[in-house]
Amino acid sequence: MASYLEAYGAAEEQRAKRVRLFKNLAIALVSVIVVGLIAYGILKNRPEEQQAKTFVSLLQAHDYQGAYKLWGCSDMHPCKDYPFDKFVEDWGPKSPHADQSSAHIGLSQSCGSGVVIRLDYQGSEEPVSLDIERSTKAISFAPWAECPGRHLHIGTWLRSLFGR
Repeated sequence: MASYLEAYGAAEEQRAKRVRLFKNLAIALVSVIVVGLIAYGILKNRPEEQQAKTFVSLLQAHDYQGAYKLWGCSDMHPCKDYPFDKFVEDWGPKSPHADQSSAHIGLSQSCGSGVVIRLDYQGSEEPVSLDIERSTKAISFAPWAECPGRHLHIGTWLRSLFGR
């Protein structure tokens, strides 16, 4: 027969194990949520950023026809308000943005059904804001330097932490 003192504290030990398990699960859940939010903040505009990088690389390779196609325009179906001649004037070898090697994405911001991406240039060149439609990935000039309204720029801050 077991004595009274042998079972003394067994219930308290079980309770301490349950509390420890609950605390560890809560810490793990909060960690997963924080990592998920950071990943979402960094990666949510990634396809549109890749489209902007493709556009810049086509301009660096002087493939103006290919870059013009990313605007949703081509020789067969030119854009009514943005003909190829005007595109080459804006982005070609004689444009202020002829040296695309110094271009990098400075801001990426979700805005309505698209993403506003600011191309920053080293030197004296003005940044260019592009609007990339999420559904078609078509590029156009953004009507604003950044989306209207107040913004926290958490994604930009997170990218700066991780060197992107």
